[in-house]
Amino acid sequence: MPKAPPPFSRYERMIAWRYLRATRAEGGISVMTWISLIGITLAVFALIATLAVRAGFRAEFVDTIVGANAHITYYNNTYVDDQGRVTRLISDFDAKAQAIGAQPGVIRAAPLVKGQVMLSQNSRAAAAQVYGMRAQDLADLPRIVQSDEGWGDPARYGDGIAVGSGIARNLGLQPGNTLKIIAPDGVKTPFGTKPRVASYEVAFIFSAGRYDIDNTRIYMPFEMAQAYFNRDGTADEIEIMVQDPETVEAVAKTLRTELGEQGFFMTWQEASGNFLRALEVEDNVMFVILSVLVLIAAMNIVSGLIMLVKNKQADIGILRTLGLSEGAVLRVFFLCGVSTGVVGTFAGVILGCVFAIYIDPIFAMVDALSGGGVWDASVRGIYHLPAKLQLGDVLTAMGLSLGLACVVTYFPARRAARLNPVEALRHG
Repeated sequence: MPKAPPPFSRYERMIAWRYLRATRAEGGISVMTWISLIGITLAVFALIATLAVRAGFRAEFVDTIVGANAHITYYNNTYVDDQGRVTRLISDFDAKAQAIGAQPGVIRAAPLVKGQVMLSQNSRAAAAQVYGMRAQDLADLPRIVQSDEGWGDPARYGDGIAVGSGIARNLGLQPGNTLKIIAPDGVKTPFGTKPRVASYEVAFIFSAGRYDIDNTRIYMPFEMAQAYFNRDGTADEIEIMVQDPETVEAVAKTLRTELGEQGFFMTWQEASGNFLRALEVEDNVMFVILSVLVLIAAMNIVSGLIMLVKNKQADIGILRTLGLSEGAVLRVFFLCGVSTGVVGTFAGVILGCVFAIYIDPIFAMVDALSGGGVWDASVRGIYHLPAKLQLGDVLTAMGLSLGLACVVTYFPARRAARLNPVEALRHG
């Protein structure tokens, strides 16, 4: 008794290939095959491009947070000072910063003075937030002093202030200019509160990569900020930087256990929690929507395969009469459908990867063709559309597309395999 050929043998692949490349005059469905192929290619491309942009946007946003802000912030509990005022000012800020900096996972702890001010320059006005910080602590912020888009001399920060690029652009500032800063909570007089006014030289202009930071933030030397905001011998908070910002909760838990009796700690994830949760929900919704798009594209394979089975009924009857088993017929038509899915998936993966890698020139071209203004940084917070290609996202898109192609192909292929040879020859 002859040995049965293994599944997906050479002759099964040959028959499937002939059906795929057959012209319509020969009873094939080459047009439907191309439609299915293009649909899956575009769906997979859209899925990979969206996943890459999603990952890039989150990475860029998080990088601008942890690169220009504290990973953890320490605040004092409220207490009554010597003058009977309820306050949260930290008087022993250097001792607390040293104790926090000695904890595992912490790379730096620095006292900070904060205040809301008004700015005036060249007959223009703007609101800003002043961060009083020592020069050595500012140098550790990668998005500020180490930014490639800043101009001026960061080494002169101790003699002047550092201003965000958005503020500098709005007020027409250049390094070396003098900026007038006005604090509404000033000196109290018999005629009311007199705003505090002082002028400072602009030593450095930075770009943190975030629209809101660049348009609202000023860094001032720590002692200068203490004098300006009447914080003599005190600080508002302590800024803490950790080795791995993504695992900041573990460090915060240790700090709360060891040093949390006189104050409390807030992580960057807690401060930006609402946005991160909204971003995660949006990511999940987009993935579901694009997965449905891939499913719709895969359903085109079903339409084409049903047409192929109908056109090849006589061939199925002949093949079954010659001794082809139901399983062999099923595998022939399964190969027809899956081949379209495989080719479309890999073509979509290539297009999606190329888009993610070359997104900057592609987006620049789109921006130029549309006349500019496609990306509004004031709405989206960052200055460009980022993309981060991750192997997991590519494999997810590939697995989803190939899995759907196999599932939807199986049912019309099984229908072809179960055709009665006599009925197939009669109606073929």
